[in-house]
Amino acid sequence: MGGALYPESLIRVHTDFLSRNILGGPHSVGNSSSLSTRCAEEARAAVLSFFNASPDEYTVIFTPNATGALKLIGESYPFTEGSTYMLPCDAHTSVHGIREFAMRNGAHVSYIPSPPTGGVDLTTAHRMLFRYQPNSPGAAPSLFVLTAQSNITNAKCPLSILRYASALGYHTLLDAAALAPTSTISLTDYPVDAMAVSFYKMMGFPTGVGALIAKKSFLRQLYRPWFSGGNVEVVQVPGEVVTLSSELHEQFEDGTINYLSLMGVSDGLRFLSAYMPFLPLRLSCLMHYLIAALSEMRHENSDTSVVRILSSKPTRHLKAVGAQSDVGSVISLIFLTPSGSMLPNSFVAYAASRMCISLRTGCMSNPGGTAALLGIEDAMPQLYDGVKLQDLERAVGHENGVVRLSFGLASDFQDAWNVLRFARTIGQAEERMALWAGWLTAL
Repeated sequence: MGGALYPESLIRVHTDFLSRNILGGPHSVGNSSSLSTRCAEEARAAVLSFFNASPDEYTVIFTPNATGALKLIGESYPFTEGSTYMLPCDAHTSVHGIREFAMRNGAHVSYIPSPPTGGVDLTTAHRMLFRYQPNSPGAAPSLFVLTAQSNITNAKCPLSILRYASALGYHTLLDAAALAPTSTISLTDYPVDAMAVSFYKMMGFPTGVGALIAKKSFLRQLYRPWFSGGNVEVVQVPGEVVTLSSELHEQFEDGTINYLSLMGVSDGLRFLSAYMPFLPLRLSCLMHYLIAALSEMRHENSDTSVVRILSSKPTRHLKAVGAQSDVGSVISLIFLTPSGSMLPNSFVAYAASRMCISLRTGCMSNPGGTAALLGIEDAMPQLYDGVKLQDLERAVGHENGVVRLSFGLASDFQDAWNVLRFARTIGQAEERMALWAGWLTAL
């Protein structure tokens, strides 16, 4: 879910390429610029191939990250009075951010509630989609966005819901940032209007590059709120006339794309393609092992669990190459004191860092998923303009968020064992109190 550990071989190949070639800004016709353009086109083709998307139907727009891809849709979508923007509560903050564009243009925002373990209830989602369906003559355009896999609750949403939404007349946008690193996605099987990804989450390198993979027919229905270098062919100055680029993807790529990194996208996707058939099976083994071991762990001289796992757990062991898990590869949990109360997440992060373990704590940019896991949905209606995180934490009585363990391409058994060793340390009173004293001093 976070920044994946980048493969040494990928870095060597990329640095060797940069040391042997000179690339220039792609908005020119010189040799260095032509090489950059070829690298960009090769990367676009690699992205379409990886996600099994037809180049006749789809194009690739390079963005800084998945958030940038989502923002492109939000600012360009033709929301109007009568439009509906529908999304699940368990979604990335950037998906929630699109509601600002929707509300500003008079659209109705509708949330699909999250079950206690995250994701969406399929029956509830179908009912709400049907209720606000735009499938009638002259209906205002409506957008349905689905976070395919939660980055905190570990729930996977059934992609079949996208077909249902499309049949009702919605445009469909898939936030695949958390799903793409460890699961196979085919845009031939699930032909959404657009999909957002970040490459650093998939193969660790390059950072600063994401993509919007979108149907050309869908992009032609959008309206950019401005233009910039790279978007246009002719601009009247002074005046109001502007002619956009004839290349559809260029109309959405603001300024100069990250051309030095795009060969890393092509090489990285080839690297990931070799491992992807085996990855879910290996991660399934690690998930089942770590969940079982953590669930059995108790505090010293106590029957109190060291941790409480809150996220969705896998319901079956994968046993074959190519099989796909019913959930992701994330374990969201809280650490407990011997009395059963929640240890502060900031203490857990500090203690883990002393053992050279990097943990993410907090709400993981997913406030709805966090509220579902912690059972604090009732606190959401009580929030007010200008509310601070400290105010919310005082209201619920503890630090907000969870501790997240996330497995990915580079994860192995040693990683799981290190987490167990750390959890055992928290379960030992003397060692825990020594870490506590160090944490207080650091504060």
